[in-house]
Amino acid sequence: MGRHTLEGNPPIEVTLRHSARAKRLSLRVSRLDGRVTLTLPRRAAMREGIAFLQTKEDWLRGHLQQMRPSTTIAPGQSIPVFGVPHPIVVGTGKRAVITDGQLAVSAASPSGPQVKVLLRLLARDALARASDKYAHQLGREYTRLSIRDTRSRWGSCSSQGGLMYSWRLIMAPPEVLDYVAAHEVAHLVEMNHQPEFWAVVAGLCPDFDKHRRWLKDNGDQLHRVIFDD
Repeated sequence: MGRHTLEGNPPIEVTLRHSARAKRLSLRVSRLDGRVTLTLPRRAAMREGIAFLQTKEDWLRGHLQQMRPSTTIAPGQSIPVFGVPHPIVVGTGKRAVITDGQLAVSAASPSGPQVKVLLRLLARDALARASDKYAHQLGREYTRLSIRDTRSRWGSCSSQGGLMYSWRLIMAPPEVLDYVAAHEVAHLVEMNHQPEFWAVVAGLCPDFDKHRRWLKDNGDQLHRVIFDD
């Protein structure tokens, strides 16, 4: 593991790592935080990686410029709830609440953690309703449902029938949240991603491909909302 800085305005910090599984040089920009990683085959020299990086500098700078900035929770900002933008305002209560299309937060404590607690509760309720609905349609039962702040996946289903979801789905349109629930509940029937599995998903959510594309195109922005002050 090493680091290299591409000088310029602004400088770009790049993490260089060797991988025994890599067959060629590859450059990756995280859609979550803009972190840049260059992966090299195990026997490749660092100087080879740096030379490759320099040939990709124009592409890299253009890609980073296109990334939308993170949103920090604070009065005056706006975040989506069920896919609808909600302005954040200072309210009179002791905790965050949704009222009249706004997210009202207490002035007595940091805004981010308040809103995070509220969204987690809303997400659990919405995902439990959707999971119950789809499990009933399939005549199956899940064993538990947990809510986390996952980065690599929107949901999962264990071999024991446990469902896990990212609570950030509450910021997506309702039909996208429902699709993820349908996807994971379908694993109670088919624990794979073979055509038989997608047939189950289609039976539960006929427009699933449209919602998959929404997550692919917009899901990174759900992760770029910062709740921890």
